[in-house]
Amino acid sequence: MNRILGFLFMIFALSMASLAEDNRPNVLFIAIDDLNDWAGPFGGNPQCKTPNMDRFAEGGAVVFRNNHCAGPVCGPSRSALLSGFMPNRTGVYGNSHYMLQSPLVKTHAVLPEYFRKHGYYAASSGKIFHAHRFEDGPDRGQWSWDLHEGVGGRYEVDQSTLFSRRRGILGGVTQENPKFADPHGSEFGWAATKNPTEETGDYMTALWAVEQLKRDYDKPFFLGVGIFRPHLPWYAPQEFYDMYDLDTIELPEVKEDDLDDILKPNGETKFKPSDDYLWMSQDEKIFKAGVRAYMANVTYADHCLGVILDGLEMSGKADNTIVFIWGDHGWHLGEKMKFRKATIWSESTRAPLMVRLPGMDELQFCDGATSLIDMYPTLIELCGLPEKELDGRSFAPLLEDPARKWDYPVVTMQGPETATVKYQEWRYTRYSDGTEELYDLGKDPMEHENLIRSMTEKAVAMKRKLEKHFPKEWADELPRGASKVIDIRKSRDLESLR
Repeated sequence: MNRILGFLFMIFALSMASLAEDNRPNVLFIAIDDLNDWAGPFGGNPQCKTPNMDRFAEGGAVVFRNNHCAGPVCGPSRSALLSGFMPNRTGVYGNSHYMLQSPLVKTHAVLPEYFRKHGYYAASSGKIFHAHRFEDGPDRGQWSWDLHEGVGGRYEVDQSTLFSRRRGILGGVTQENPKFADPHGSEFGWAATKNPTEETGDYMTALWAVEQLKRDYDKPFFLGVGIFRPHLPWYAPQEFYDMYDLDTIELPEVKEDDLDDILKPNGETKFKPSDDYLWMSQDEKIFKAGVRAYMANVTYADHCLGVILDGLEMSGKADNTIVFIWGDHGWHLGEKMKFRKATIWSESTRAPLMVRLPGMDELQFCDGATSLIDMYPTLIELCGLPEKELDGRSFAPLLEDPARKWDYPVVTMQGPETATVKYQEWRYTRYSDGTEELYDLGKDPMEHENLIRSMTEKAVAMKRKLEKHFPKEWADELPRGASKVIDIRKSRDLESLR
């Protein structure tokens, strides 16, 4: 790791130099939506094929296996990591909350703005910010970049392969009396596409990134690239489905009484199996098809990632580019009798993260607890930008020594007065109605046994310890939707933002 130390000293020296000779590192910031720990380097499912993530890690990177999100759904997670402030400080608890309505975010530069403010050129395509739709058009955070481009692409569905809970379709056949159909809900389903990979949206986003990497710049760049899959619906080219034999798919472990020990203060059970889970589990073939669909979409996303990484190597800029590859939260595939995200169990809070600095040439794992909220201050330190007061902490020391002691709690928030604290090998959760959970993750990584009613000395001591890190103050939820958003965006002046 002496090379990493040398790199950090180099950045410090370069940050002192004039911008006329600006050789500070570039940043390639790649998001993969709804990616869980099934991707190869994270070891969640050995059946899932991610050759490009494997190649990236093995070529030299730190893989963070104990990284978590600030909020277990796209909007809160991305708003937190991009603003640098936790949900209980901004009021962004749900996807409908627009971050620019937060008084805190109004006066502080978000991540790409801060880099622009300090001499970087910032460009993006794909999903980096959570999108909102307003009368004047969609807001994808374009106001924060020097350049934000949509690149199009299409996913033309092969109807014979379609599964749709919302429309009651199984294998292309519409059911007369479909079980657990939800005609008014968001789409939960999958299909192979008829159009080739080269015409799909994520692939075209990857090609856009390659073109940006080819360009000559007179200043360092911050390039944000958002890959949308494996976000629902799981539409990916047939070639990626063909990589998985349906008969050999292994289903995740599901404990049928898993929710029975999570009780409200009045003794009633807090949770029940989700309707998505009931629809998927009505037939093992449907369950296997869904798991295969998720993995096919992960492999498709990995393929697009490979295009970007190859473009970086061919650009000649790899030796001076920091690469962050991250997912915005986890994803359930039956665990806790749940599909999708938006829980504060580990399957939903754990978010993939890999980092490569120039000079790294070996795979290293880090098991210290980190959070996506830490990426902003870490990038500031790595790139020699002025320090900024943020909620996260820089994990740059872990890039120097991934095995060093890192004894900090990590908090994920689901809404006002509802959060979970991950500390060492334990997790403590409290909901706004007073329901509590406590898990010994060292012995019970799948969180099957809620110890909150255990009277063991260890359980009582750990609950007391973790409770101290539970948030004390909670910002009010922001309004759903937004008002005067055009004025908010136009009023943002880089020089005046903190």
